[in-house]
Amino acid sequence: MPAVATRHGIKITMMQAPDFTDTEIRRIQSAVNERYRKEIRLEMADTECRLDPDTIALTSCHTVFWRENGTSFVVIKTGNNRYRCQFFGRELDMFGTGRKEYDDVTECAVSLLQTQADHERLLSEARDKG
Repeated sequence: MPAVATRHGIKITMMQAPDFTDTEIRRIQSAVNERYRKEIRLEMADTECRLDPDTIALTSCHTVFWRENGTSFVVIKTGNNRYRCQFFGRELDMFGTGRKEYDDVTECAVSLLQTQADHERLLSEARDKG
């Protein structure tokens, strides 16, 4: 049964997305460790997401979080075989991959890591020119 919360006098229905499986976490861990060539500690968190932009209903989504080189990363499980991802830079700027949702957790994690690496490379090139 969904929970109901009140924010600013508005009733908001809270649904619960499924948890990550051990296999999904291992796949994320593998992609992250391969990217950084060392063991990176993953943490579990919960994120409130509005999965349907046409409603104000929030869904509590399980999230895998890690931080490396001043950048924070999240992979959010929004449903069975449904994932979203973002990374946050040093200035708390939020970045995504350009794709709203993935149906494969490995593809989601690898795309997130590649997008951040590309972003970091562009920043480095801009610093070198300036």
